[in-house]
Amino acid sequence: MTSIRPPKAGCFLFTSESVNEGHPDKLADQVSDAVLDACLAQDPDSRVACETSTKTGMVMVFGEITTKAQVDYEAVVRATCKNIGYDAAEKGLDYAKMDVLNKLEAQSPEIGGAVHGMGTKTVEEIGAGDQGIIIAL
Repeated sequence: MTSIRPPKAGCFLFTSESVNEGHPDKLADQVSDAVLDACLAQDPDSRVACETSTKTGMVMVFGEITTKAQVDYEAVVRATCKNIGYDAAEKGLDYAKMDVLNKLEAQSPEIGGAVHGMGTKTVEEIGAGDQGIIIAL
Protein backbone atom coordinates (compact mmCIF):
# COMPACT_ATOMS: atom_id res chain seq x y z
CA MET A 1 0.00 0.00 0.00
CA THR A 2 1.34 3.39 -0.99
CA SER A 3 1.09 6.19 1.52
CA ILE A 4 0.53 9.78 0.51
CA ARG A 5 3.07 12.16 1.92
CA PRO A 6 1.97 15.59 3.06
CA PRO A 7 3.10 18.40 0.75
CA LYS A 8 6.21 20.39 1.50
CA ALA A 9 5.70 23.74 3.18
CA GLY A 10 4.55 26.33 0.67
CA CYS A 11 3.32 23.70 -1.79
CA PHE A 12 -0.21 22.61 -2.57
CA LEU A 13 -1.96 20.08 -4.75
CA PHE A 14 -3.88 21.48 -7.72
CA THR A 15 -6.29 19.29 -9.67
CA SER A 16 -8.62 20.04 -12.52
CA GLU A 17 -11.05 18.23 -14.78
CA SER A 18 -11.32 18.40 -18.53
CA VAL A 19 -14.13 16.73 -20.44
CA ASN A 20 -14.35 15.93 -24.13
CA GLU A 21 -16.92 16.72 -26.80
CA GLY A 22 -20.23 15.00 -26.10
CA HIS A 23 -19.79 14.97 -22.33
CA PRO A 24 -22.97 16.13 -20.53
CA ASP A 25 -20.98 18.78 -18.62
CA LYS A 26 -20.25 20.60 -21.90
CA LEU A 27 -23.96 20.83 -22.69
CA ALA A 28 -24.87 21.77 -19.12
CA ASP A 29 -22.32 24.60 -19.03
CA GLN A 30 -23.55 26.04 -22.33
CA VAL A 31 -27.19 25.92 -21.24
CA SER A 32 -26.43 27.66 -17.92
CA ASP A 33 -24.36 30.27 -19.77
CA ALA A 34 -27.20 30.86 -22.24
CA VAL A 35 -29.68 31.41 -19.39
CA LEU A 36 -27.29 33.92 -17.81
CA ASP A 37 -26.75 35.70 -21.14
CA ALA A 38 -30.52 35.91 -21.76
CA CYS A 39 -31.08 37.51 -18.36
CA LEU A 40 -28.18 39.94 -18.68
CA ALA A 41 -29.27 40.99 -22.18
CA GLN A 42 -32.48 42.43 -20.71
CA ASP A 43 -31.33 43.29 -17.19
CA PRO A 44 -27.62 43.94 -16.58
CA ASP A 45 -28.25 43.77 -12.82
CA SER A 46 -29.50 40.17 -12.98
CA ARG A 47 -28.17 37.74 -10.37
CA VAL A 48 -28.24 34.23 -11.76
CA ALA A 49 -27.40 30.95 -10.05
CA CYS A 50 -28.49 28.51 -12.77
CA GLU A 51 -27.55 24.85 -12.64
CA THR A 52 -28.20 22.42 -15.47
CA SER A 53 -28.53 18.67 -15.47
CA THR A 54 -29.03 16.48 -18.50
CA LYS A 55 -29.81 12.88 -19.32
CA THR A 56 -30.97 11.10 -22.46
CA GLY A 57 -33.96 13.01 -23.80
CA MET A 58 -34.08 15.56 -20.97
CA VAL A 59 -32.55 18.84 -19.79
CA MET A 60 -33.38 20.38 -16.42
CA VAL A 61 -32.49 23.90 -15.32
CA PHE A 62 -32.77 24.79 -11.67
CA GLY A 63 -31.55 27.37 -9.20
CA GLU A 64 -32.32 30.91 -8.12
CA ILE A 65 -32.51 34.05 -10.23
CA THR A 66 -33.13 37.69 -9.41
CA THR A 67 -33.93 39.63 -12.57
CA LYS A 68 -36.39 42.02 -14.16
CA ALA A 69 -35.90 40.19 -17.47
CA GLN A 70 -38.76 38.30 -19.07
CA VAL A 71 -37.06 35.16 -20.36
CA ASP A 72 -38.60 32.09 -21.97
CA TYR A 73 -36.19 29.63 -20.33
CA GLU A 74 -37.52 26.63 -22.24
CA ALA A 75 -36.87 28.41 -25.54
CA VAL A 76 -33.34 29.29 -24.40
CA VAL A 77 -32.64 25.65 -23.48
CA ARG A 78 -34.03 24.33 -26.78
CA ALA A 79 -32.15 26.91 -28.89
CA THR A 80 -28.88 26.11 -27.12
CA CYS A 81 -29.30 22.38 -27.72
CA LYS A 82 -30.20 23.05 -31.37
CA ASN A 83 -27.14 25.28 -31.87
CA ILE A 84 -24.88 22.58 -30.43
CA GLY A 85 -26.34 20.03 -32.85
CA TYR A 86 -28.60 17.90 -30.68
CA ASP A 87 -31.30 17.41 -33.28
CA ALA A 88 -32.00 13.67 -33.25
CA ALA A 89 -32.83 11.10 -30.59
CA GLU A 90 -29.98 8.97 -31.96
CA LYS A 91 -27.61 11.65 -30.67
CA GLY A 92 -29.12 11.29 -27.20
CA LEU A 93 -31.09 14.49 -27.43
CA ASP A 94 -33.49 16.08 -29.89
CA TYR A 95 -34.03 19.75 -29.10
CA ALA A 96 -37.55 19.65 -30.57
CA LYS A 97 -38.78 16.58 -28.69
CA MET A 98 -36.78 16.53 -25.45
CA ASP A 99 -38.30 17.17 -22.05
CA VAL A 100 -37.32 20.52 -20.54
CA LEU A 101 -37.80 20.79 -16.79
CA ASN A 102 -37.68 24.36 -15.50
CA LYS A 103 -37.18 24.57 -11.74
CA LEU A 104 -35.75 28.10 -11.66
CA GLU A 105 -37.10 30.21 -8.80
CA ALA A 106 -36.71 33.75 -7.56
CA GLN A 107 -33.88 34.22 -5.12
CA SER A 108 -35.13 34.56 -1.57
CA PRO A 109 -34.97 38.10 -0.14
CA GLU A 110 -32.99 36.79 2.85
CA ILE A 111 -30.20 35.50 0.61
CA GLY A 112 -30.24 38.68 -1.47
CA GLY A 113 -30.02 40.82 1.65
CA ALA A 114 -27.21 38.79 3.22
CA VAL A 115 -25.12 38.24 0.12
CA HIS A 116 -25.73 41.34 -1.96
CA GLY A 117 -26.57 43.86 0.72
CA MET A 118 -29.30 45.36 -1.46
CA GLY A 119 -27.46 48.69 -1.28
CA THR A 120 -27.68 48.88 2.50
CA LYS A 121 -24.39 47.34 3.64
CA THR A 122 -20.71 48.13 3.45
CA VAL A 123 -18.39 45.69 1.67
CA GLU A 124 -17.24 44.34 5.05
CA GLU A 125 -20.83 43.50 6.04
CA ILE A 126 -21.76 41.60 2.89
CA GLY A 127 -21.66 37.81 3.18
CA ALA A 128 -20.14 35.46 0.65
CA GLY A 129 -22.37 33.52 -1.73
CA ASP A 130 -21.33 30.42 -3.60
CA GLN A 131 -17.60 30.38 -4.06
CA GLY A 132 -15.78 28.85 -6.99
CA ILE A 133 -12.64 29.12 -9.02
CA ILE A 134 -13.27 28.87 -12.74
CA ILE A 135 -10.43 28.29 -15.17
CA ALA A 136 -11.18 28.24 -18.88
CA LEU A 137 -8.86 26.11 -20.96
